[in-house]
Parts: sequence; structure tokens; C-alpha cells
Amino acid sequence: MDYGLFKPLLTALLMPPLAPLLLALVGLRLVWKKSRAGLALTGLSVALLWIFSCHGMAVLMAANVLPQFAPASLAQLKTDKVQAIVILGGGLLAQAPEYGQAQPSQYTAARLRYGIWLARQSRLPLAFSGGVGWAAESGQQTSEAEVANRVALQDYGIQLRWLESASRDTRDNARLLSPMLQQDKVEHIALVTDAWHMPRAVAAFERMGLRVTPAPMGYVLAQEYAVLEWLPSARGLLACRLVLREGLGLAIGRLLTV
Repeated sequence: MDYGLFKPLLTALLMPPLAPLLLALVGLRLVWKKSRAGLALTGLSVALLWIFSCHGMAVLMAANVLPQFAPASLAQLKTDKVQAIVILGGGLLAQAPEYGQAQPSQYTAARLRYGIWLARQSRLPLAFSGGVGWAAESGQQTSEAEVANRVALQDYGIQLRWLESASRDTRDNARLLSPMLQQDKVEHIALVTDAWHMPRAVAAFERMGLRVTPAPMGYVLAQEYAVLEWLPSARGLLACRLVLREGLGLAIGRLLTV
């Protein structure tokens, strides 16, 4: 059995909203047993669910928990002697009835758009890495790379030079794409992914022997005035999950390399 299949489940158990909800259930069980600790535990779980549903908390954690990377500039790409731009997939809409075929998720679409813009400005060749993620539905067969290649051609008139379509996570992205680039004597890349995902992605590609110039996009930044940023919302919950997941991934990575 491939234990990678358990990664999405374990992540869900450790992330909000499920983790605080499970904590609340334990608290309610203790309340039923007339334990004062149950009330405290239930109150704590509600407070955690509130705070981790606030976009302001996601912004705060992104700035203080994750390493920060400035946007890439064309001058920097030239100075660093970057040879190719690598775009990492961020999910797929396997069912898009309005189109009649699979489409990139909002993350993949945004990364692809920025990577293509950067390639047009710098005149560098493009690579894309993305297969079928661990959390994808069992019937999904189309890879992120296949969809990205089709969208790049149809919507932007751009040809992706390197396509890697077998990866299932960030480590696979680096492990499977790096040899393809190195075979063509590419040693220095500009890496395009969301800012919250960049720390793990850079580390993965550097471990494979490539030099990396980060080209982040999709920063977690304040979008509304302060009061709304600290009120629970679906947007805030999603942003907090993303930042917490990346922070957890970095912590586990450090432990494994000790």
C-alpha cells in the first residue's frame, strides 16, 4: 500500500476546522461526565475555530511562520542567469461540465498565468510539473500537466517545453522534473508557485541539485479593513489551513533532516 494516500486524511485531522471540532467533541464528552475540564476544553475549541477562521490570522502567520520571498524581477532573472521557468501545479477541476473537460484549479490557473507572463517578459522556456495529487478523486486520470499544456496553447498560444505529469506532491515535483531539466543542461531555474508554498518548493528543488530563484505569487495579504479581517469567514479558514499546512510541512521536513 502506498502510504502517501493517508497524507490528505492526516492533514485534515490536524488542520481546522476538523481538529477544533474533534477537540470540542472531547470537551462535550467530559461535560457529560460532569467534568469542569470539559467546559474549558469546549471553550478552547470554539476559540481556536474562531481564530483560525479569520483571514487576519492567516496574514499574521504567513508573515511570521513561513520564510518570506520577495517578488522576482526581470533584472534578477538576468543577473542570476536563470535558464528556465518552472511552474508547479496546484490542483485540478477534474469535472468542469461547463467546459466539457478538465480545467486547472484556481491555484494552477493563477500560477500558469503568472509563469507565462514571466516567460514572455524574460523570453525564457517554460516547464510545468503536476500529476494527480494524493487527494484527487479516485477516478481522476487526467494530469495537471496535460491540462496546463492544453490551456497554455489554447488560451495563451504558448508551448510548454518540459512537462512532468507523474508527480503527486511537491517532493515528486522536484524529484521527477529535475532530471529532465538537467538532461538539457538547465542548472538554474525561476520557480513559480504561491508564496505560502514557496519555502517547501525551493527546498525540494535545491535538494535535487538545482539553483533556484523564487518567483512567488498569490501572497496572503490583507484584503479588507481590519474588523472584517478578524471575523470568521470561509476565505479566512481556507487561508489559515494553507499556511498551517505549510508550516507543519516545514517542521516535519526539519525533523527528518536532523
